[in-house]
Amino acid sequence: MILYDYWRSSAAYRVRLGLAWKGLAWDSVPVDLLQGDQTAADYVARNPQGLVPLLVDGPAAISQSLAILEYLDETHPEPPLLPADPLARARVRSLALTIVADIHPVNNLRVLRYLKNELAVAQPVIDSWMRHWIAAGFAALEARAAATGGAFLAGDQLSLADLCLVPQLYNARRIDTDLGDFPLLAAIDRRISGMAFAGAAHPDAQPGRAQP
Repeated sequence: MILYDYWRSSAAYRVRLGLAWKGLAWDSVPVDLLQGDQTAADYVARNPQGLVPLLVDGPAAISQSLAILEYLDETHPEPPLLPADPLARARVRSLALTIVADIHPVNNLRVLRYLKNELAVAQPVIDSWMRHWIAAGFAALEARAAATGGAFLAGDQLSLADLCLVPQLYNARRIDTDLGDFPLLAAIDRRISGMAFAGAAHPDAQPGRAQP
């Protein structure tokens, strides 16, 4: 498999975690979002939306991180990312979408660039914007994690939702978000980060990582 990604993209990070959790090998093709690689004609020909990640598996090219993760779960069902019970599956998807559809889009690079370049919003205000929406989403996730009382976001089994949570916590720390109100989320992140599979997916381990 070939994964077109950017080392610090949370969407690409989710997919790398999924590949690693499944024990699947992949070749990484870095797409530097800061340099505009995603707008290059050859990349747009592969992915007209001009975003990462993009997974190429033989003749198939799949965009959108959740679609990729569910594809991996259906083609490589062990270990699973979704429970067998339909209601439990819906709950996991709901948790994942709280991050993927509610927190992440308003903090995406292209949105932040529009705020800064087109609307002339100062960087400290943009950072405050990001922290606000992250904290709002995390408050809901913390409450739901407390309700399950499990080791992971949806209970005692690692799921699709956890693979979405870890990159969002990485982003939250990067902009100095106060995580004091979210001890359960932080504990889940530590638990997953200590698992053998997680290291290969971490941004610091990626070939396209910017040098200090």
